[in-house]
Amino acid sequence: MDPIVVAVIIFFLAVLFSMLGLGGSLVYVPLFYWLGIDIMVAIPTALLLNGITTSSAAITYLRKKMVDLHTAAPFIAASIIGAPIGAYFTQFTPVKTLLWILSIVLVFAGARMILSREPDGESQVADGNDKQRFIVGVVFGFVIGAAAGLLGLGGGVFIVPLLMMLGFGTKRASATSAVIVAFISFSGFLGHLGTGHLDMTLMFFTGIAAFIGGQVGSHLMHSKVKSKTIKQLFGAVLWIMALKIVYGLM
Repeated sequence: MDPIVVAVIIFFLAVLFSMLGLGGSLVYVPLFYWLGIDIMVAIPTALLLNGITTSSAAITYLRKKMVDLHTAAPFIAASIIGAPIGAYFTQFTPVKTLLWILSIVLVFAGARMILSREPDGESQVADGNDKQRFIVGVVFGFVIGAAAGLLGLGGGVFIVPLLMMLGFGTKRASATSAVIVAFISFSGFLGHLGTGHLDMTLMFFTGIAAFIGGQVGSHLMHSKVKSKTIKQLFGAVLWIMALKIVYGLM
């Protein structure tokens, strides 16, 4: 398919996912595959676009002081170690079981986002134990990073719910997740560089589209969209992702 047509599709997806603190790689990988792009090319391309989208959005969120860097730091440090490790094992590890687990997690996380009646305040983060947040960041950062590198994902679908469980408001969780996911994605992409499965033309056009889409989505999230709407959109996206994964496994 024409790279420019693919880039237009990526732009609209980037707008949506940047509003949710995600990069969209969980959709990019099957999308590219369905468009006839080899899966080994789709994975590193998706990771690159994921990093570009979230980085673009993170620029806006950092300027608006919506990001909690103190909480993000352990996630980032651990994930940039785990992502290249996961990427290395892509060529050796069967992922069917991991995909089933991923789909189950997505269903439960989506249900929590959509059905939860708890208030979704905009506080920076609820009072809590800094040590606990550090441990959660290191442990889950490494695990999510490794899974992201292995499957070509950015990990935002896990990080946003985790941050909300730690007490973040919806917008703050999405903004902080964008920064974390950017580091995970680029780390995973670098882990795939040695494979040589890269389509430079595709990456160029879709990369520009992802950056612009990330800017549009992040500005919409900050100024136009209510937290409740973001929360519901996020839950719906998780369910759609789960259905896509299960459909591919059947």
